[in-house]
Amino acid sequence: MTHIPLPETLWFTRCPVPTATGIAADRHWLAEEFAPDGIAVRSLQDTASDVPGSVRAAHYTHTLPALFREGGNVPALWARSRGEPTRLIGLTWIEERQTILVAPGSGIRGAAALRGLRLALPRHRVPIDFWRAMAVRGFEGALASAGYALSDATAVDVPADGHHGQWAAELAALARGDVDAVYVKGAVAVEAARRAGAEVAVELDGLPDRAHRVNNGTPRPITVHQRLLDDHPELVERFLAVLLRASDWAASQPAEVARILGSETGAGAEGVQGAYRPGTHRTLRPDLSDERLGLLARQEAALRAHGFLPSPVDIGTWADPEPLRRARLRLTRPQPASLSTET
Repeated sequence: MTHIPLPETLWFTRCPVPTATGIAADRHWLAEEFAPDGIAVRSLQDTASDVPGSVRAAHYTHTLPALFREGGNVPALWARSRGEPTRLIGLTWIEERQTILVAPGSGIRGAAALRGLRLALPRHRVPIDFWRAMAVRGFEGALASAGYALSDATAVDVPADGHHGQWAAELAALARGDVDAVYVKGAVAVEAARRAGAEVAVELDGLPDRAHRVNNGTPRPITVHQRLLDDHPELVERFLAVLLRASDWAASQPAEVARILGSETGAGAEGVQGAYRPGTHRTLRPDLSDERLGLLARQEAALRAHGFLPSPVDIGTWADPEPLRRARLRLTRPQPASLSTET
């Protein structure tokens, strides 16, 4: 049997949202786990200037074989649909306050009131426009909750060129009166909405049917490259075991999780408190439940229908539950401290 050397570096990447990966990185548990093997653990978000752009772009393309990604499902599905041999090894569901904003004094309230309105759909010059996909799916979910379709409103393209900051182009269009409604989500959006004076028309997190809240981060996938899984499955299992440990630790540390979320999201205490429900610290543990896989399948079908995916992604085939199963077992029994002497 051919011996495949351990990688010199394991990379991880996550979105600026609540993730077990972000918790584990803050606690230095990932670096500590693999240091005995002589493996460096680096983040795409924290990389030095000597790292080429192609490595940073792997957050979206996942072309880096030694990369673990916990982030939005739009880029993850897009990478898989383009033929990148990734595997889905976990899913989380974390509410991030998805809202539909309207101009102050408009009087627009409720999902049904979106019918016939001009809805802001941003357009970014990026390989996969997940910002636009989020807006499409947010409006689609809100309208569907009232029995309407996206076609019952008017989509308005909002170029993001020349604007800096999340949701800046859309909120500027709202202020000018070019659009009637803007989709936003997360901690930074709470602060941006307050600065813009916008009002909430729809709280998507309050919609009773989870299917109407499916979007880029709900559910959020953890993915890994097939090559790493084939060559070193034990590294994947150990990485996941650290994430499980981090999510278990977070479940009893609400104040520490709030601090870490402030750092991860770049938002202040007001934004974090406004975006994340009490109990968010208890929702970071990944699984591959039938419910979450089914909701991700809904997202895949919708993204494909709207032209965001070049080819279908079979969620059942993409998912591999074995690494997570073995990671759970690792937490219940002693493990070797290092693999550096493996033969």
